[in-house]
Amino acid sequence: MTGLVAEELRKYLDQSRDRLIAALDGLSDHEIRRPLTPTGTNLLGLIKHCAGCEWEYLGNCVGRTPDFSLPWTLDEAWDGVDMYALAHESGADILELYARVRAHSDETLRTLPLDSPAHVRWWREGTRDTTFAELAVRTLTDAAQHAGQADILREQLRPDSARDPDYGDAAWWDAWVQRVQAAADEATGL
Repeated sequence: MTGLVAEELRKYLDQSRDRLIAALDGLSDHEIRRPLTPTGTNLLGLIKHCAGCEWEYLGNCVGRTPDFSLPWTLDEAWDGVDMYALAHESGADILELYARVRAHSDETLRTLPLDSPAHVRWWREGTRDTTFAELAVRTLTDAAQHAGQADILREQLRPDSARDPDYGDAAWWDAWVQRVQAAADEATGL
């Protein structure tokens, strides 16, 4: 049973990972780096953050420390540096590190039983001891959440990228948005 569950976790984790990476397709280096929300959320930062979470939760926390480091996970790194690419960090470098993290995490999911003990040193006292299963689900949830954010950020940069042609052409989508707006206006008395 554990193998099947772990494989399902990996499959859904892969879907979120792939969506994160696909959000960068066709965008410039500036577009993938620049803040697109009032809190500074950016596409490359989401990938960098997910790489760090996976590296920690599916590596260090379960006793499978990867044989490579992520500079932003070092204790000397200041808080928040995992949420954006520093000027000297290329998008290609971050994507290459994410690929290495994915391979390491996938190996962990293939070989480590889900009921294996895990320890998260930065969690609150009394909650630090957990299981690999909890960390795998947490990693999947984090990646899925950030993949959804990436979809929305990409749509801000390339509005047509989210318009599924199976639903309709540009005119259909424009009419759809007008319909949604009309329902919001009517419901709120505007």
